[in-house]
Amino acid sequence: MAAPPSKPILAVVSPFIDKRHGTERRVAEWTSRLTDDYDVHVYSQRVEDLDLTKLTWHRIPKIPGPHLVNFVWWLAANHAWRWWDHTFRGIRHDLVFTPGTNCLDADAISIHIVFAEFVRQVRPELTFARNPMRSWPRLLHRRMFYRLTIALERHLYTQPRAQLILIARKTAADLDRFYGAHDDLPVVYMGLDHAVFNPQARLARRDVARKELGIPANQFVFLLVGNDWRKKGLFTLLEALPSLADLPVALYVAGSDETRPYDVPIDRLKLAGRVRFLPSRGDVAFYYAAADAYVGPSLEDTFAQPPMEAMACGLPVITTATNGTAEIMTDDVDGLILQDPNNARTLAAQMRSVCEDSDLRTRLGARAAETADRYTWDENGRQFRELFSDILRRKTKVAP
Repeated sequence: MAAPPSKPILAVVSPFIDKRHGTERRVAEWTSRLTDDYDVHVYSQRVEDLDLTKLTWHRIPKIPGPHLVNFVWWLAANHAWRWWDHTFRGIRHDLVFTPGTNCLDADAISIHIVFAEFVRQVRPELTFARNPMRSWPRLLHRRMFYRLTIALERHLYTQPRAQLILIARKTAADLDRFYGAHDDLPVVYMGLDHAVFNPQARLARRDVARKELGIPANQFVFLLVGNDWRKKGLFTLLEALPSLADLPVALYVAGSDETRPYDVPIDRLKLAGRVRFLPSRGDVAFYYAAADAYVGPSLEDTFAQPPMEAMACGLPVITTATNGTAEIMTDDVDGLILQDPNNARTLAAQMRSVCEDSDLRTRLGARAAETADRYTWDENGRQFRELFSDILRRKTKVAP
């Protein structure tokens, strides 16, 4: 009896994979839906939330020191590990996939942010003159990391080898601006686990979540979720809050980032007691259950996951035109879209409308849930299987 044909070998290259971070969550969900069709080999320093019985994890050690040092090590190490497996273990990778600038030999790259555009927007904040001297070492580290990342983008996104995969159409314009024309690139809008993120589950957990967080019954909670609060527009959000001083409004900010940079504006704007920082947690739906609305004035987000999750939970959502999530939204229909992410006055007006108008909240939340319901991880899996099959066919045609 003939042996069944072997599955193509897929290498997934990502520094870490889990379901607590946006990009890494997408990679985890996509990867888990490819194991039936591919022999999946994950090259990563840390892996969580994946069924390791269905794939092979090649653990690459992480070295101590600044992020930049570890990133340079990671770039070299993941190539070395894969070379060793190919040369001495006979593992021939038919296809290499990575999110962003993690390796130089990828056949498919999903682009979650164009760093050149992000740095363009925050360049004034990266000057030494605008930062206290004690923060200069950290600032220098950031500038060096961004410079390296942009150099990698320029190398990877201008060569024909890799199939670039967008998670929002807006990324094509950013790529064109910095790296030349990128026409007709495929777009895979992220999916959701609708068993977790839905209006019924949110409402069922609301009282418990608010009690656990100690939220007063009359307090209206705006929620922001993310791990880079500067990029998520927190400075603009803080500038908007004083205009709502007459309302029982509080801002809850959940994620992993430094709170110290925001101490000065919170003090200057007299926001003590109205802004609360919360840690990341695996069941982020707990925070959506406690909130009354989601607000994310992103400076630059290819496609932010939290606004989409909040929509699926039936929360009214305010986001920006610079966030790819706006591409699946219609302003004043299933959400509110801020055109200028630095316009604190307009943002404050939108927040006031959501807070004061219960009919608006109900309408936006209901329509948001209907919109989000169209996007699933299983559909993402189907799209990736189709894209990867096309890549393998092209590689077979050009093979000697």
